[in-house]
Amino acid sequence: MSPFRILIVCHANTSRSVIAEALLARMLAEHGLDDRVVLSSGGIAAYARDGALASFDARLALRDAGIHIAADTVSTDLKRNRAHVAGADLILAMTDEQVAMLARDFPESHGKPVFTLRAFAGGGGDIEDPARKDEAFFAACFAEIRDSLAAGLPRLSAMVAAR
Repeated sequence: MSPFRILIVCHANTSRSVIAEALLARMLAEHGLDDRVVLSSGGIAAYARDGALASFDARLALRDAGIHIAADTVSTDLKRNRAHVAGADLILAMTDEQVAMLARDFPESHGKPVFTLRAFAGGGGDIEDPARKDEAFFAACFAEIRDSLAAGLPRLSAMVAAR
């Protein structure tokens, strides 16, 4: 059986999607699903670049949660790495704008389940970019990602089990 592939998307793949990928990896491991799911993340904005370092604030927030990511963790530009989109079984974005960008600019996403993270969790609205914001905003963004992932985990578990 092939693994269930989840792609997490944000603008540059240096903060929100990095945090979501690391948190979801831990949650999947805690629920015994890590051997059935493959996670990846990427950026879709014009300024997304392959090889940009994950933000220092993202690293600090993850470290404070007991998650250490490799020092050489870098971003993926999905415009240049469309196979990530094509191979995904589920795509989770941070904003409605990113969902629209996927529909408009990435035909590889057509026919796939594509949601904002908050919508997948049963809510609505965007998870705003914490770049160039203060520490309190970044902490709130981290908590919003963590809580949305936790709320969406039962739905995700059902999708993986149905595979």
